[in-house]
Amino acid sequence: MSAAPVSVYRLPGFLPFLIARIVVVFAVQIQAIVVAWQVYDLTRDPLSLAYVGLAQFIPMLVLLMPAGDLIDRYDRKLILMLSWLVEGLCAAALLWLSLSEAAVSWYYAVLVLYGCGRAFTGPALSSLLPQIVPRERLAAAIAANSMIMRGATISGPVIGGGLYAIGGGGLTYSVCLVCFLAGSALLPLVPVRYAEKMQALEATAWTRFTAGIHFIRTRPIILGTISLDLFAVLLGGVIALLPIYAQEVLEVGPTGLGLLRSAMAIGEVSVGLYLSMKPFNRHVGLVMFGAVALFGVANLVFALSSLFWLSFAALVVAGGADMVSMYIRSSLVQFSTPDAMRGRVNAVNMLFIGSSNELGEFRAGTSAAWFGVVPAALIGCACTLTVTGGWMLGFKSLRKVNRFEDASPSKAA
Repeated sequence: MSAAPVSVYRLPGFLPFLIARIVVVFAVQIQAIVVAWQVYDLTRDPLSLAYVGLAQFIPMLVLLMPAGDLIDRYDRKLILMLSWLVEGLCAAALLWLSLSEAAVSWYYAVLVLYGCGRAFTGPALSSLLPQIVPRERLAAAIAANSMIMRGATISGPVIGGGLYAIGGGGLTYSVCLVCFLAGSALLPLVPVRYAEKMQALEATAWTRFTAGIHFIRTRPIILGTISLDLFAVLLGGVIALLPIYAQEVLEVGPTGLGLLRSAMAIGEVSVGLYLSMKPFNRHVGLVMFGAVALFGVANLVFALSSLFWLSFAALVVAGGADMVSMYIRSSLVQFSTPDAMRGRVNAVNMLFIGSSNELGEFRAGTSAAWFGVVPAALIGCACTLTVTGGWMLGFKSLRKVNRFEDASPSKAA
């Protein structure tokens, strides 16, 4: 009889890696809610929320592919540390802007630099995790990592809204700065035990940059997975509209906004806790389609609700569905990608995720300015459900995939 597997939390290096991620995610969540609130409070224009997303998305669009190439060629842990320090510098700049009562255009400029740091953070994090835990524990590590990160997003927005109500931007950005520095200081404690030997990459930069795109394009399961998430969240996400809902529809103020931002995280962490203890590996394709459809229905309920408790509950359900989708998507990508290509493949994946989040904020803000906040949310939910049905018909191999191992390079070949 084989020995029982060691708990993923007891694997060397995994716990300090999680702690570092927790404090940084805590800072990211606080900063996101405070920047959105400040910018909208300064302008009272829904388009300002669109510019918040666009300012972060443009540098990610430009830098993600070079970032993936560097991550595959150099020390991933060092690159991650430097990217977190850049984000800490942005928190310090926002602190100064808040105390000096600067014009809103300066906030957009800082967010551009923040987007540059995030272009390296996402691919480096995703590529580093398989070097910390063994392959047979990777699915459980992904679930545990996702669950704990979402746990940080529960406290982050709530405390962020409370800190802003107490001490304004000066207090909240100071906390963000400390968290970014703490996360960077913890990374040297994370040993890298499962990194494969560096391989000589293609001679030209263009060939290296496009290798991740070619890899994903030739694997319909992976292409369908990440493109489904892209369009479902890009067209149907409601997070960018929460400041308007909190002020004008539900009338709950910054503290209520923090609770709404945390509602999805509550659903995510509850489902993630279950998945970390009992990760599933059957009918993953159908389960993912069902989760994305549930995400769209829950957002539809939120869009129509004028009751705070109902809106909160709908976002909890949407968060739980999103966790299932993210767990499947992350596992499929990690299981199918060789270590030597993880930086570039994860860069493309992060480009899709960044498009769905930051560009989705731009889409939501412009739609709210054109049609009103409630019609914009309804249109987005209808688009999510339409995309889900279309992808089920267009990506039959994804719908039929049973186990994560079915997406491995050998199975794909």
